[in-house]
Amino acid sequence: MNLLNNNDSDSKLEIIAESSNNLRIELIRSIGLNDSIQIINLSKELDSLYGKDALIDNTNIKKYFNRNTYPFVARLDNNIIGFIIGVPLEVFSAESWSHYDTNLGKKNTIYTYMFLVSSVYRKNYGYSKILKMIYINWSIKQNFKFITGHVKTGISKKFSNKTIVVKIFPKWYDSKFPFEYYRRPLK
Repeated sequence: MNLLNNNDSDSKLEIIAESSNNLRIELIRSIGLNDSIQIINLSKELDSLYGKDALIDNTNIKKYFNRNTYPFVARLDNNIIGFIIGVPLEVFSAESWSHYDTNLGKKNTIYTYMFLVSSVYRKNYGYSKILKMIYINWSIKQNFKFITGHVKTGISKKFSNKTIVVKIFPKWYDSKFPFEYYRRPLK
């Protein structure tokens, strides 16, 4: 493992992938102040879709960036343009929704807690796909067999023809839409 203390971000991180156009995918092991500010500002894009409770702020950032989570960031020219946070399913064993998953307790499933790429960089550049692909490949190398998460109803059918909807939640926190809990095999 190649851990760096990036002076530009003041986070402890592991570089997972780099491209020639200054895009880096990093796994943040310990988040610093500069990166926290960028993540908090980026998460404001979630407000219109999921409400204020979905936002990352100074009081809850450690909930998402800690030793139990796997937060990946996409950094372009030293600016964070997106992130995806994976968490072993067992961390959510106290949540009622997790008990719908037959893999709970098997330690073979990574839950995608949050995934966001800045609206400026969505669709046109492929950064969302790159970040997700690297996250999935990393998860496979860590011996996870499944990836799960909650997404708006209908989204998970685009992931893989082997993806199944485990449960549909008509109301998911402050969202205006029904959400589905999906499970996708990684191999």
